Amino acid sequence: MTSVDRWQLPDGIEEVLPAQAATVESLRRRLLDLFRAWGYELVIPPLVEFTDSLLIGLGHDLDLLTFKLTDQLSGRSMGVRADITPQVARIDAHSLAPEGVSRLCYAGSTLHTRPKSLMASRSPIQLGAELYGDDSLAADVEVIRLMLATLDAAELQSTITLDLGHVGIFEAVLDSAQLDAGLEATIFDCLQRKSVPDLTAALARAEIDATTAELIVGLVDLHGDDSVLADAREFFAERAPQALAAVEALADVATDIRRQRPDIRIYFDLAELRGYHYHTGIVFAAYVPGHGQALANGGRYNDVGEVFGRARPATGFATDLKALMGLAAAASEPKGAISMPDSDDPELLAQAEALRAAGEIVINTLGGAVDVRCDRELTDQDGSWELKPLERATP
Repeated sequence: MTSVDRWQLPDGIEEVLPAQAATVESLRRRLLDLFRAWGYELVIPPLVEFTDSLLIGLGHDLDLLTFKLTDQLSGRSMGVRADITPQVARIDAHSLAPEGVSRLCYAGSTLHTRPKSLMASRSPIQLGAELYGDDSLAADVEVIRLMLATLDAAELQSTITLDLGHVGIFEAVLDSAQLDAGLEATIFDCLQRKSVPDLTAALARAEIDATTAELIVGLVDLHGDDSVLADAREFFAERAPQALAAVEALADVATDIRRQRPDIRIYFDLAELRGYHYHTGIVFAAYVPGHGQALANGGRYNDVGEVFGRARPATGFATDLKALMGLAAAASEPKGAISMPDSDDPELLAQAEALRAAGEIVINTLGGAVDVRCDRELTDQDGSWELKPLERATP
């Protein structure tokens, strides 16, 4: 290994340097304070857990994203968390085990074996909120509103589009079609890619009858504005009437969101299958122009706590603080710092502490070198310490 190789980081793994780190930390504090104001209590799950609990309940994709290692004390398999959601579900179901509704939030680093998308980080700082113990649409609406408030608090310089879907629609179509598991997986993949040619070819190879094929292929075009819901009611009325309850749920959620946020553009995608293997109802995501993936997303995932001995209704969302940092409004110029002599004078030290308590940055001058951030200095004026503009020697 050469000296050049030693400072290189793995692809998709980034370090956050002082200016960006200050922005991330400011965002973290601001958003956790926002969650607290909505009644969400902070939890800090561990970085690693046994895979027996870490990988339960959220599908095969999470297993593929998780780095695994062997615990030298127990010999059991452990994983570095790729998603904090299952950890919070475990805390609600087992560690806290409350009665009724609980609201929990979190912020912490995660690690992925591979990026979720082409430009995604493999080391996102995941921040999110989860609501347990309520199976109503009102709970889903609360979480969506909190997600939108989160993006507002991040001061994004972009218009937000809210994408709404419901996995119950796909489930109803599958029930009507009565397909085998292998073909379901193929259809799932084609719908995720919205590839009509691949979907049509797969259905033809399986010799699916024309009526059922039309029902499945029709899902691809059910996306857009509110007119999609009217189209869906007509489309499913005879073909898959059990899907209509999910369509009405989407309409109700959109109405509730618009009462508070008429500025938000809502886009419906009835073939949205993100998280299909663990979501059980409404799914949602927030998009902004110029960002190729969802900036925040979530949905309902009932009974995830069942694997921990206590099934609970659940809904929540998550976002990546690094992604928010990249899209947030530019921070104002820092106000600079104050230089102080390297001295043990009690009056000087007391004044420095008072300035720090007031929010100023006061930096001790070591070896006569003044920190480049300093624009003011504490100077001795006839036995008292005064704050004055810093005069630097011109080169």
